Amino acid sequence: MMAFSLIFRGDPWLAPAAEPDLAIVHVIDDDASLRFALDSLFRSVGLAVRTYGTPREFLDADRGSQPGCLVLDVRLPGVNGLDFQDQINRLGIHLPVVFMTGHGDIPMSVRGMKAGAVDFLAKPFRDQDMLDAVTTAIERDRERQGAAAAADALRSRYETLSPREQQVMALVTAGRLNKQAAGDLELSEITVKIHRGAAMRKMGARTLPDLVRMAEALQVKPDQSR
Repeated sequence: MMAFSLIFRGDPWLAPAAEPDLAIVHVIDDDASLRFALDSLFRSVGLAVRTYGTPREFLDADRGSQPGCLVLDVRLPGVNGLDFQDQINRLGIHLPVVFMTGHGDIPMSVRGMKAGAVDFLAKPFRDQDMLDAVTTAIERDRERQGAAAAADALRSRYETLSPREQQVMALVTAGRLNKQAAGDLELSEITVKIHRGAAMRKMGARTLPDLVRMAEALQVKPDQSR
């Protein structure tokens, strides 16, 4: 069970900004004693914490770009936590959510999980259950950020290709032979080979299957090439 008899070690809301590579747990709850208890719990295991009394404070804050998660009470003044989850999803805020509630039921849990919540903890909860849920949520966010960074890097490499190289890449990764691609583009076969080689080099593809996987990730199609 969450314990509130913690020694005061300074106001957690006045803590310095988190280090750039430190995961951040964002806590939204209108209960100041619970915010302080969670702040102390998460800091005890080396996590950075930012606490908010209302969803508006969270939306107005500089949340940083570090991996993290959102620990969110279901019942908040003026807004339902599940509705707020829908709102941040629409706003493109992708932090995984761990819900906590003193009035949970199965329909609420199902709705939260379908919208992407990592866990749904009933109050009072054990410290370890909360830490486990937050650890899972942060790992999920790290994976999401890693995938997004990889996709951005792949798109950046693709944009270094010339329009003709993009056309050739689209055709050969769709299964067209060099000779067929040459006919489609009204080029010589040797010219297609040169563009194909340049595309593979710029994309960092060692083999044609590598290039095919990249094209699939980028959703490159022959009719979309320039």
